Amino acid sequence: MRINFKKMIFLLAAASSPLLASSQIAQIATDKAPAAIGPYSQAICAGSYLFVSGQIAIDPAEGKLTAETIEEQTRQVLKNLEAILEAKGLTLENVVKTEVYLKDLKDFSVMNGIYAEKFSYAIKPARATIQVSKLPLDALIEISCIAFIPDVK
Repeated sequence: MRINFKKMIFLLAAASSPLLASSQIAQIATDKAPAAIGPYSQAICAGSYLFVSGQIAIDPAEGKLTAETIEEQTRQVLKNLEAILEAKGLTLENVVKTEVYLKDLKDFSVMNGIYAEKFSYAIKPARATIQVSKLPLDALIEISCIAFIPDVK
């Protein structure tokens, strides 16, 4: 899979520009992942890239945070990301960048083990992992991602 980084940088800049025509961006939503809990979209498609908003461990069937441990929450977050990617016909294999926010970096090894299971492909996404003081609904983890959409014309 070849990634055109110049095009990606252009799209990142253009996505925040009022000059970008609305026909070039599209909102992606699915009921298989939690609805946004604020004024944002589950994901936005812009050209060859899908920008997925940060997901916490909200169970879409329950509409609330049900998992308690970092292991349970990490699995639910990744399940939510997969559901949003699937709504655009993508998988975790299309992900080129993730941002992981942990309430406590002591949870890194548990999160990293589960993350490695799910991102077991030859080419792993670029990643940043950051400890934060608080997450929405007092979650232990939040993950956002950018996915590459092959063959977009």
